[in-house]
Amino acid sequence: MPVYNKLVRDLIPKIIEEAGKTFTTRTLSDEEYRQELRKKAFEELEEYMNASDDVTAVEELADLLEIIHALAECHGATIEQVEAVRASKAEKRGGFKEKIFLIEVHDE
Repeated sequence: MPVYNKLVRDLIPKIIEEAGKTFTTRTLSDEEYRQELRKKAFEELEEYMNASDDVTAVEELADLLEIIHALAECHGATIEQVEAVRASKAEKRGGFKEKIFLIEVHDE
């Protein structure tokens, strides 16, 4: 019997049940939920980093985006508010489209 002890998507218990299996779950407290979302973000980022093709990479980015949506809500924000902050920062500091790699800065 595998033991997972991790946050899963909302429909996973139903999918397990439909497969004819039994399972054990519990509902996390708000603080536990935030901690588990942070762990899940690292897990999904690692899966993205290990993606060997574009299709897999995009799937993992979608998983990361789902986590970002949930984390935004945990912090009392909407994804639109997060996007507004992102856009503001991009306007002030730019994005990453130009592929600039800073090597060093000289104080002269």
